[in-house]
Amino acid sequence: MSNLKLSINGKSYTVDVQDDMPLLWAIRDFVGLTGTKYGCGIAQCGACTVHMDGMPIRSCSLPVTVAVGKKITTIEGLSEKGDHPVQQAWEEVDVPQCGYCQAGQIMSAAALLKSNPKPTDEDIDAAMQGHICRCGTYQRIRQAIHLAADKMK
Repeated sequence: MSNLKLSINGKSYTVDVQDDMPLLWAIRDFVGLTGTKYGCGIAQCGACTVHMDGMPIRSCSLPVTVAVGKKITTIEGLSEKGDHPVQQAWEEVDVPQCGYCQAGQIMSAAALLKSNPKPTDEDIDAAMQGHICRCGTYQRIRQAIHLAADKMK
């Protein structure tokens, strides 16, 4: 067990965990931020996506020690009031059905728009590749990303 310092959503946390614990479990079970979801445990579905130093990563398979000294942002930290343009677009387009994968989808979409403010359908498909939505809302996800891009202009 190690006492590890993590910077999550602009706050500092010290967690006493095994060095090989996935970051996801440190975030959910030790910090108490449950918006980031467990989906597959092998970084294939995207439900656990968070930002590490601004880049989307899959937290279910990343050892917590890798996050030490990095800035982690979860869905709770994307915006204080849930009013990030991607979150607003998600609501306006009515993207989620079950909603389970949506936090990860939103985090990847926000990272895409930060690096590419006017993505094409192909850019969106590439950035969102590997996110699994069992409800099949992929068309609405793409529509919401375009709407968020317009909102961010």
